[in-house]
Amino acid sequence: MKKLEYKVAIITGGADGIGKAAVKRFAEEGAKVIIWDMNEEKGSSTAASFSESGLDVIFMKVNTADFEQVNKATLEVIAKYTQIDVLVNNAGITRDSTLKKMTTEQWQSVIDVNLTGVFNCTKCVAAFMTERNYGRIINTSSVVALYGNFGQTNYVATKAALIGMTKTLAKELGRKGITVNAVAPGFIATEMVEKMPENVLAGMRDKTPVGRLGKPEEIAAAYLFLASDEAAFINGAVISVDGGVTI
Repeated sequence: MKKLEYKVAIITGGADGIGKAAVKRFAEEGAKVIIWDMNEEKGSSTAASFSESGLDVIFMKVNTADFEQVNKATLEVIAKYTQIDVLVNNAGITRDSTLKKMTTEQWQSVIDVNLTGVFNCTKCVAAFMTERNYGRIINTSSVVALYGNFGQTNYVATKAALIGMTKTLAKELGRKGITVNAVAPGFIATEMVEKMPENVLAGMRDKTPVGRLGKPEEIAAAYLFLASDEAAFINGAVISVDGGVTI
């Protein structure tokens, strides 16, 4: 039996990068996967390509920073599938700048997507998970939440906050059959990262004890484990998938 047979999973930010890898892996393991993303072109294309391969994937354009959009999309998923078993809060943005140069707009936009967006999705989806006394919620943090990063006050603040949120929600929702965990990726070779200058990529590799960047599929594997019944007794954990960069 596949690990997510008969499960319904929502993956935010699933149009590309780590989210796309997770969509593919979850669907291959039997889940019905719904992509929530703002990029309609990439989201539709991703869903279509996976559907053509026989995987059960659909796309919904959702701005997770907008509570009303999230609530509406949640009700639509429930109407179609009657249940939501897994929520992966993977969507995130960066608007990097030093504190001196960072604008209030840069600060707020990252807070809105990376933190408020997770609150919106979790609040809406958890209500239905509670009714069935079952759920898996996975939040995407980052290694920078654990040691900070120059020029990323806004991003680091959100990713550190997600760790605190994860632990708090694990305590609140654990007795209702819902586990809440976080994954903290290190330097991952997404399409966006691979376009960086070679000297920057070399620096990332040098900082990582295993001597390479991670693959999106390796983060997806961690998501899958936490979403599966094999991780039923893991709650409130933060799993670093970083090649040892935080050692």
